[in-house]
Amino acid sequence: MKMAARRTAVKEAAAAAEEKTAKTAKTTAAKTEKKTVKPAAAKVEAEEKTVNAAEEKPAAKKAPAKKAALKETVILQFAGRETDYADVMKKVKEYWTKELKKKVGDMASVTIYLKPEEGKAYFVINGDVTGSVEL
Repeated sequence: MKMAARRTAVKEAAAAAEEKTAKTAKTTAAKTEKKTVKPAAAKVEAEEKTVNAAEEKPAAKKAPAKKAALKETVILQFAGRETDYADVMKKVKEYWTKELKKKVGDMASVTIYLKPEEGKAYFVINGDVTGSVEL
């Protein structure tokens, strides 16, 4: 009896598979019919688009959108005091221009070492000029 039940299940599965295949074939055929366009009509439409495009003036290209610059802030907090990077850099530039009598444009590189326990920022400008400023 188990064998008969298996045969029936196999026959039902085969019938379901055939039915599904038939439905898929009908759907595919229907989609293909909808997509088929008369070649002459398609050719005429393509030619009209080409002529219209040639007659129109080329549109002005839009400039790429500029991304907003990232605003960075570095704040050092130590022993109840607070100093930010912009203030330290401003003091280093003042030292460069007022003490050393040089132009800010002559600064190629700046390395700053913060020593909050001493209340100072030590710096190296262009690899050879050193100094310090108060935090």
